[in-house]
Amino acid sequence: MKPRISVITLAVDDLSRAVRFYRDGLGLRTEGIVGEQFEHGAVAFFDLQAGLKLALWPRGSLAHDSGLAPGPASATEFSLGHNVASREEVDAVMAQATDAGARLVKAAADTFWGGYAGYFQDPDGHLWEVVWNPALLPDEAGGA
Repeated sequence: MKPRISVITLAVDDLSRAVRFYRDGLGLRTEGIVGEQFEHGAVAFFDLQAGLKLALWPRGSLAHDSGLAPGPASATEFSLGHNVASREEVDAVMAQATDAGARLVKAAADTFWGGYAGYFQDPDGHLWEVVWNPALLPDEAGGA
């Protein structure tokens, strides 16, 4: 297997609400909900970085497609990391997310490893870390 991920799919309880959060609240680009004409087909795709998309898909549809029984959601199974170029940008993204309806889990603060980070949950409970890591700056900041 090549180390390449092209789509990250988040299972959601209310697709329209999730689209509003990510599109209107966080400002991610999407063409909106597509595939509604198919049973278990409604999905929304968002452009992230080159070659990577975020998909929002109803929980029941993901369970149906995978053949797995729906299970309880758990915010501590994984987190999505959004690496930014400065401490100030961490604070700005955290404020944007909470203004859009995210639940603040952990206010941004200095980390034990020399960075600055905070956590929020989207309306479906998915955990996001917003982080400034001076050793791992995003491309547009002149880093990795």
